[in-house]
Amino acid sequence: MTRVPRVKLGSQGLEVSAQGLGCMGMSAFYGTPKPEPDMINLIHHAINAGVTFLDTSDFYGPKTNEILLGKALKGGMREKVELATKFGIKYDGAWEVNGDPAYVRAACEASLERLDVDCIDLYYQHRIDTRVPIEITMDELKKLVEEGKIKYVGLSEASASTIRRAHAVHPITAVQLEWSLWSRDVEQEIIPTCRELGIGIVAYSPLGRGIFSYGSKMLEKLEDNDQRKNFPRLQPENLEHNKILYERVNELARKKGCTTSQLALAWIHHQGNDVVPIPGTTKIENLEQNLGALSVKLPPEEMAELESIASADSVKGDRYGAGITTYLDSDTPPLSSWKH
Repeated sequence: MTRVPRVKLGSQGLEVSAQGLGCMGMSAFYGTPKPEPDMINLIHHAINAGVTFLDTSDFYGPKTNEILLGKALKGGMREKVELATKFGIKYDGAWEVNGDPAYVRAACEASLERLDVDCIDLYYQHRIDTRVPIEITMDELKKLVEEGKIKYVGLSEASASTIRRAHAVHPITAVQLEWSLWSRDVEQEIIPTCRELGIGIVAYSPLGRGIFSYGSKMLEKLEDNDQRKNFPRLQPENLEHNKILYERVNELARKKGCTTSQLALAWIHHQGNDVVPIPGTTKIENLEQNLGALSVKLPPEEMAELESIASADSVKGDRYGAGITTYLDSDTPPLSSWKH
């Protein structure tokens, strides 16, 4: 079994496993929620293998994924992990993003209860509320740190300017963003901003939502209620083009003697010690395969070859469908405009 190294995430003192575990798909969005005992078993297997950085959100389920993690961390497991959760997206028949201070506090207290813990290690704003100046939201998060309810603060899908403004109020430990061979737009502005400010980078969907695990065959495996069926990149008109990227990466992986998903994950691992991917899975064998990526070494010429295959125009379609906010629409009004 691959030994999972530890890395410092950001410059505020948080240390995590070099590969994390995204827990969303266990409970939400990717088809029918998986049986609870199986998922608890998987989480325990991950922790025992050295994957201690667990990622959830109050939005996954909603709420049921946090409850699952709360159960999985009973019996002495809590002390072994770095627990990350998120607030900021509500769903009551329609999406709503909320960064209002009273909501921030209520969401945090509800997450603490569901997770059945005294303190959250890393608490992210899941999406940025463009009605509330980021300074106002951050001020409440700072209070939660001072009260010992959370240790470190993170942002997800935030623009470079939002990250700067937030970091000026209270240090941001990590920014979570979609980064993979099939999503490289964050390299232009967000990654450099994080590095300048000493902020760790957490890469979600590092396997392109499964495309680097299964290629276009993935769509045949998806249940009718799997949200990925709605993603523009997986629509027939785009998939025909997009599967070429998978096939070319697959060819390189075959030559290298590893799987396509291991090569895609290894590429992220080679971006630097400040980057931690959090691939999700619901199967122990996939978890083991993902850990195998830590042993895949990529010399500069292979990195260059992968990057030329996965250039900006190698993927067609947006990451998300209409109505889902991302860092592209995450700037908030100036603090001077806040009258609440």
